[in-house]
Amino acid sequence: MEPSLPSWPLSRISRRMTLPAAPHPLILALIAAVLSAGTVRLVEGWLRARAMLDHPNARSSHSVPTPRGGGLGVLAVALPLLAWDAATRPLADGGGTPWALVVGTVTLAVVSWWDDLRGLSARTRLAAHLLACFGALVVLPLPGPVFQGWLPPALDLVVAAVAWAWFVNLFNFMDGIDGISGVEVIGLGAALALLHAVAGVPVPVGAAWVLVGAMAGFLVWNWHPARIFLGDVGSVPLGYLLGGLLIILASLGHWAPALIAPAYYLADATLTLGLRALRGRPLVQAHREHAYQRAVQAGLSHARVSGAIAALNTALAGLALWAAMDAPWGPLALAAALTGGLLWVFHRRAQWLAPEG
Repeated sequence: MEPSLPSWPLSRISRRMTLPAAPHPLILALIAAVLSAGTVRLVEGWLRARAMLDHPNARSSHSVPTPRGGGLGVLAVALPLLAWDAATRPLADGGGTPWALVVGTVTLAVVSWWDDLRGLSARTRLAAHLLACFGALVVLPLPGPVFQGWLPPALDLVVAAVAWAWFVNLFNFMDGIDGISGVEVIGLGAALALLHAVAGVPVPVGAAWVLVGAMAGFLVWNWHPARIFLGDVGSVPLGYLLGGLLIILASLGHWAPALIAPAYYLADATLTLGLRALRGRPLVQAHREHAYQRAVQAGLSHARVSGAIAALNTALAGLALWAAMDAPWGPLALAAALTGGLLWVFHRRAQWLAPEG
């Protein structure tokens, strides 16, 4: 008689290995905020000790060398929380973070950190961004076409990847003054959370709240006068995550909120770079021609400009919710008017506003 093999209580082992469920997204946001504030402070000291500083250049709006690489601290907190959310919150419930976004974010963080350290060509960076976006779109369980059936399926996939990669790059271009990226991430994350809570839009709300919390912690050290900057290691992965959430939002049929919520960033970056292209100027060359940069040059403080964008983002979040619950054309028109109005003020009438010390 052959000896019997031991009978392992597999269900008990499985239960022991199962991760505890991720808490409510609001709790995730609070955890992210506290841990991010502490981790970014540690990263700042580490960067200073190694003289990893962002020295003022033609694109900069700062005047003293400042540590660049704060995104390491943000991602060190956000990525484990996003992975926890992805592993334990069902994606079908409109809450869980898709694994494709987590993997793509890690990939671009590695590429961007190398770019911060050694420098990569614009062609290499763009190729990495396009591959990360296209690869995620191939495996993401999108509920519908991103462009609402206006394009053939294959073309929808390609154009969506290009649009996503453009958002990654414009987010990086717009990271030029203290606080601006923080208020943009918080504004977009809060808009997505509002759409989920009020309109029942099944976006990955866990990811939205993790980003809100992690960037709130970062703002403790990045608000004017900033002690640390994101660097490409922060701005590129964050742009990728936000762009992915907006792609998912559009694929759910809510294309208008996906345009309204990031309207300021979309307008400022696209118009500025479009004008540079018409003038024959290199698009990848460092410059200070964005509307928010002109406002700072006109005498407004970083805090006031970032605060004005935060106020606009609050209005845009409300308009995005309106568009999700009603016809989109009215909210789109108001969003265009408000965004255009702030751009006009920044470009032409910044001197009307009293400079802040």
